Amino acid sequence: MKMPNFCDFRFLLLIAAAAFIYIQVESENHCTDQTRNLIDQISIQQGRIVALEEEKKQRDEESMQLRALVQDLERKGLQRVVDKAQVPVAAVVVMACNRADYLERTIKSILKYHDLVGSKYPLFISQDGTHPQVKDKALSYDQITYMQDFWKLDAPRNLHLDYGPVHTERPGELIAYYKIASHYKWALDELFYKHNFSKVVILEDDMEIAPDFFEYFEAAADLLDKDKSIMAVSSWNDNGQKQFVHDPYVLYRSDFFPGLGWMLSKPIWNELSPKWPKAYWDDWLRLQENHRGRQFIRPEVCRTYNFGKQGSSLGQFFKQYLEPIKLNDVKVNWKSMDLSYLMEDNYLKYFASLVKKARPVYGKDLILKAHGIGGDVRIQYKDQGNFKNIARQFGIFEEWKDGVPRTAYKGVVVFRYQTSRRVFLVGPDSLKQLGIDGV
Repeated sequence: MKMPNFCDFRFLLLIAAAAFIYIQVESENHCTDQTRNLIDQISIQQGRIVALEEEKKQRDEESMQLRALVQDLERKGLQRVVDKAQVPVAAVVVMACNRADYLERTIKSILKYHDLVGSKYPLFISQDGTHPQVKDKALSYDQITYMQDFWKLDAPRNLHLDYGPVHTERPGELIAYYKIASHYKWALDELFYKHNFSKVVILEDDMEIAPDFFEYFEAAADLLDKDKSIMAVSSWNDNGQKQFVHDPYVLYRSDFFPGLGWMLSKPIWNELSPKWPKAYWDDWLRLQENHRGRQFIRPEVCRTYNFGKQGSSLGQFFKQYLEPIKLNDVKVNWKSMDLSYLMEDNYLKYFASLVKKARPVYGKDLILKAHGIGGDVRIQYKDQGNFKNIARQFGIFEEWKDGVPRTAYKGVVVFRYQTSRRVFLVGPDSLKQLGIDGV
């Protein structure tokens, strides 16, 4: 048998050694690659950490700068930058239809005093119908939102537009009053439910406003929130003619809804909207079944002036009652005014004391007798007919609705007569309602 050659063993050993060395080298190379990858990943993460730290440092510096800017602005008495979201006092909507020239005059008056309170009172124009000049005029104001009561023919309640007939309930009624009532409901639904405002001030397209109009309603909004016996706040006094007013600081409660520039809240609209009338919405609000004993705030001196000689009322009473209205021209600081006397419990005592102090006047020649007295006077009326006779002598409104004279509180109508003298026309049960005995 042939023995293996020693050289063959050495050759095999060399091959084995080479294979071992190759395996070791490859293993080391693989480990080296893994180590390098790991080092690269760590480097990348470290870079990211450094970048994040730099970004955080930069944002901290910016935050400090902004905080310093806010503090500086606050020290200067400017609006807090951190609280830019101003909650509106109320939306203000101008109800328009087909009088572009009237609308322009109204908006000009509003914008004159709106700049300083813009965020508190978002402005809207709501148009009933499709009058092109009115729409063009409304859209020309960048700071006002335009709404249009424009619906399809198959919408049940909107056939009052120019596209379908309106059927009145009684012969001879003006269709305009049906259109107006429907438009009011549509606009107020939009503002309270779609735009979700808590309060809305309603103006018409033939009104000018007083310099303190917005401040007046801001103060009155607080009363609305606190006193649930107040149904709405008006800027109007039916007996606000120049000869019957004197004090721009005085406000009254009334059982008679004044309208003509008024504010109501969402809870009240939630109650009214489902049963809103087809026509004559203002007289409807004056019914006991709808105001349910709640009252209205009104000023002595009007905060709106109605210049609408031509309109749906065909100029009714304009010359005698509307044209002579005194528009307030005093910039009252309502924020400094204590209006707690208008709260329900306080007002009864406050008003009763005024009536009680007034000097009673009897018999004929009431104007002459009242003129001869230096202070306030009190005149008793027996019934509606007697009231109208006395009102006609002085020249104030004679109208009643649902047993209540215009502007009356507990049956008492108060107005100034030529000077600061108050005249109280007192109903047959008024003294009893006011808790006044022995006079």
